[in-house]
Amino acid sequence: MKKKLVAFTLIALSSVCALFAVSYKNNTYQKLAEEYTVKAVRAMDAGEYALAEEYAALAEENAALSEAFIRHMLAQSEAEQKIALAKNRLEYVKSIHGDVNFPIAYKAAEGYFNQATEAYDKEEYELAVARAQLVLDSLAEVYEITPLPKYYIVRPWAETKDCFWNISGRTYVYNNPFLWENLYEANKDKLPEPDNPNLILPGMKMEIPSITGEYRDGVYSPNTKYETYSVSR
Repeated sequence: MKKKLVAFTLIALSSVCALFAVSYKNNTYQKLAEEYTVKAVRAMDAGEYALAEEYAALAEENAALSEAFIRHMLAQSEAEQKIALAKNRLEYVKSIHGDVNFPIAYKAAEGYFNQATEAYDKEEYELAVARAQLVLDSLAEVYEITPLPKYYIVRPWAETKDCFWNISGRTYVYNNPFLWENLYEANKDKLPEPDNPNLILPGMKMEIPSITGEYRDGVYSPNTKYETYSVSR
């Protein structure tokens, strides 16, 4: 019975070692497991069953350590890959001003990323993977938005009824005419009469200041489709 038990153990250990040897040839535990397996086989062939059993036990112990080491390395590798994906996604979202246009999602993703790196440093790799995945999930719906215009070229009143009130009410400006004073304060030095907000001239390049941290760039074009400005975005 003992001989059969030792033989069964050796067969099982050989299968485990062969499985993991492909990717982790420099695993010290695995090498020891293989060495003890060879010794156990030789001892059993020589009829030294007690010694074979001892070697088999050492082989089994090192095989278990090897498997734990390999699982640890695989978990670490998975965590590194997932954190790298999360980092790249954060950088991309920031490059398209997603941190400004989707501040809630971006802030949440930053928090999860910090948790992922902290977990990795503590070798809590499963937690690191889970937190890095939350980064990707948080930013999944973030997309590139055409920036709202930063400047507007005033056009003739007869064509567009351009004035601070009307311009402020347009969806790509503030979507609210009552916010016209933001335009006035930013542009009154360009007016022919700085104290008279009712007198603006066609051709004036009017600046549209950001009032809630929204990202703005370029000059308004009627051929461009802009998102509607919202204070809650």
